[in-house]
Amino acid sequence: MIDDAEDRADAFFHALADRTRRDILRRVLAGEHSVSALARHYPMSFAAVQKHVAVLERAGLVSKRRQGREQLASGEVGAVRSVTALLAELEEIWRGRIDRIDDLLADGTTETTDTTPKKEH
Repeated sequence: MIDDAEDRADAFFHALADRTRRDILRRVLAGEHSVSALARHYPMSFAAVQKHVAVLERAGLVSKRRQGREQLASGEVGAVRSVTALLAELEEIWRGRIDRIDDLLADGTTETTDTTPKKEH
């Protein structure tokens, strides 16, 4: 698991940048799955799916445990909440910018000045 908040954010977004990993995460958040069962859902080798799961695990989004010969993967809800909190923080910054733009536009409409040249008859 990664300690620094910025390194963790990098790992989250790297892990979530791939559609197969996002799909795997959806599946394991819904319930624990063996890696071999996950592999049956994708047109790639078992080893490739294992690598995807490993990326999610390094990011802290998935945890694995052994049960006999099977590796079982589960989604880590706490890590997903961390991603959500980070995105909410970024959204708040963005909304603040939009509010400032709205304020500037509102200020501009109260001070309307006609800058079009007047025609003389």
